[in-house]
Amino acid sequence: MPKQRDVRAQRDLLSNATWQVLAETGLPGLTLRAVAERAGCTTGLVMHAFPTKKALLLHARDLLYERTAARADAAEAASPDARGALAAVLGQAVDLPHGHHDESRVWVGFLAAALADDDLAGRHRAANRSFLARVHRLVAACCPKWTDERLERTTKSLVALVEGLNVLAAADPQTYPADLQQAALRAALSVIPEWGPGSAVSR
Repeated sequence: MPKQRDVRAQRDLLSNATWQVLAETGLPGLTLRAVAERAGCTTGLVMHAFPTKKALLLHARDLLYERTAARADAAEAASPDARGALAAVLGQAVDLPHGHHDESRVWVGFLAAALADDDLAGRHRAANRSFLARVHRLVAACCPKWTDERLERTTKSLVALVEGLNVLAAADPQTYPADLQQAALRAALSVIPEWGPGSAVSR
């Protein structure tokens, strides 16, 4: 029976290989064979962890969520207050200033695939609602006197902005460069009370 650390190391190897294939070729290039070649193992080993292409796809979608959630956790933890955390969390979610262009391209691919796949659609909704909940909590901490309706409207507007910028910049980075994305986010955050002109969008 394999040791637990060996199983974990094997899964980490396959996860890293899966992400590399996704970043380079997108969803169309994500196959069991491609992951095996990148991991330097047999397709049988990949199939032992992911018996089908669908299982590999769902794992890859979960992996994307884990990467983005961990980065948001770090951005929030490093912030001194709620306003700083809100700016940092939204700022790191915007693509180009932070070098997460591969993640944005992969995210767009999953979004397109989710339109025709109920399982991927469920993963997408769960990830989006988790991000909404995080941003809602931070907006509420910044604006404790706001009504629930205003908090919800502001939260969804902010999330729609950063996700929309990611989609547009993934396809046309020249039209949506880093400085434009930063400016758009600063303008959106100006609705938060006491958000001065010197407030940082990201850290």
